[in-house]
Amino acid sequence: MIRYSADTTITADQAIDLYIRSTLGERRPIHNKQTFEAMLKNADLTITAWDGEKLVGISRTLTDFSYVAYLADLAVDQDYQRAGIGKQLIALTQSHLGPECMIVLLAAPKANEYYEHIGFEHNPRAWTLKKS
Repeated sequence: MIRYSADTTITADQAIDLYIRSTLGERRPIHNKQTFEAMLKNADLTITAWDGEKLVGISRTLTDFSYVAYLADLAVDQDYQRAGIGKQLIALTQSHLGPECMIVLLAAPKANEYYEHIGFEHNPRAWTLKKS
């Protein structure tokens, strides 16, 4: 039975381990524990999924809770994928947002088709600017 929580504090080590097990670690700074600590500390909303004491999923969101929520990370352990955990993490994220608040995200290449499957609309107007 998977347990979900919006108020469980997790460590950078727990998050890094999950990101590696989910393949999201391919696109996140898993070798920089300090950055991970800041990512967790400064997120506005973090929902976690647990199988006993094992962290198996996370949604990490930056938001104003009213207009827009940027779902920065959605990670589910590969051994637990296709069991509805990601969909439930998104639903729980939505439940903490205002009634008109939209969720936006940048899909990982391997997850691009997943988001359309669960009701997201593709928007080709996303842009990124990396610090030089």
